[in-house]
Amino acid sequence: MNYRKPSFKILLPVLVLLTSIGAAWALIGQSPREMPQAEAPTAPKVEILRVEPQTLRLNVMSQGVVAPREEIDLIAEVGGKVVQMHPALVSGGAFAANEVLLTIDLRDYDYAVVAAQAKVAEAKRALVSEEAQAEQARSEWKALGEGEASDLALRKPQLAEAEAKLKAAEAELAKARLDRSRCELRAPFAGRVLSKQAGRGQYLQSGSVAARIFASDIAEIRLPIGLDQLAFLDLPLGRKAQAAEHWPAVTLRADVGGKPWQWQGRIVRSEAALDGASGQLYLVAQVEHPDQATPSGPPLLNGLFVQAEIEGVRRDGLFALPRGALNSLQQAKLVDQDLRLDIRPLEVLRTEADRVIVTSGLKAGDRVVVSEMPVPVAGMRVSIAGSEPSTAR
Repeated sequence: MNYRKPSFKILLPVLVLLTSIGAAWALIGQSPREMPQAEAPTAPKVEILRVEPQTLRLNVMSQGVVAPREEIDLIAEVGGKVVQMHPALVSGGAFAANEVLLTIDLRDYDYAVVAAQAKVAEAKRALVSEEAQAEQARSEWKALGEGEASDLALRKPQLAEAEAKLKAAEAELAKARLDRSRCELRAPFAGRVLSKQAGRGQYLQSGSVAARIFASDIAEIRLPIGLDQLAFLDLPLGRKAQAAEHWPAVTLRADVGGKPWQWQGRIVRSEAALDGASGQLYLVAQVEHPDQATPSGPPLLNGLFVQAEIEGVRRDGLFALPRGALNSLQQAKLVDQDLRLDIRPLEVLRTEADRVIVTSGLKAGDRVVVSEMPVPVAGMRVSIAGSEPSTAR
């Protein structure tokens, strides 16, 4: 009986399988008995601010342009040639209240006064004569007349006419004197000259503008305020006129000559209506004697653009945080007693240029993270870098 040898195709897979099993068993025997442990993640270091409730004054910021309290045209009320001008009647010139700034030729108006005086004298003479005739007529009627005399017989109409003519003559004299006084153009207030339109020897028509002047005793600044900012100001709105001390103080700031300066003033009133374009309310601040230099600043020039800080109300129990301490959702990162991160929403009263005022969501002693964190996760462990500063007042 013949036996055939096993085929090579059957033995080859069996040999490969046995070889693989042997290699795997050798590798398992040579592997370490314990796997290396992964290193624990390092807790990120954060800078914190230990907060305390404070009493803060909530000032309101605004801006405006300096303008004079009064600015008017100096107008000639009578016509004539200019014969005299004050030396200060030049652009930038300063003058006192009631000073004569310009004089128009008086001669024509002096003549008119003399002529009016003559008419008054003539009217007085006519009145005296008519009174004598009226007295004579009454006497004659008593002696010769019968019954009651008529007004014409007693010359009452003629007497009334003479009295009226005297009053008219006196009124004409008063008008002539008034016109003569108008030949002198006086300053109604102390101030300065903005521009001049007349010169010596020039003929001015009645109603012509001789100069434009403005008062220099007080400067005014219109300051726009949003309606939401009114909650931070103690304004006597809707009440009768209040004394100056009832309105808040204001500090004005501007750069003059490359240096920052400031001036002190006070809000004196609010305008009667909201601005139609912006919906804001304009407050009016005043600064006394703006043309005088002070240790804290040079003269406050008209047309100067200034930043204004209006004194606001004081409120208790507020927290002040750096702007970077809150995210866009008005949430702050806090560190608890176990050095774990707590992300907490806060109620923000208002946001200022360099800080955020918080009304609720914090308590005394809370530790608020003020440094940047790439990916803050609630509950993650952190470490505190350096000391724990308190909220600056």
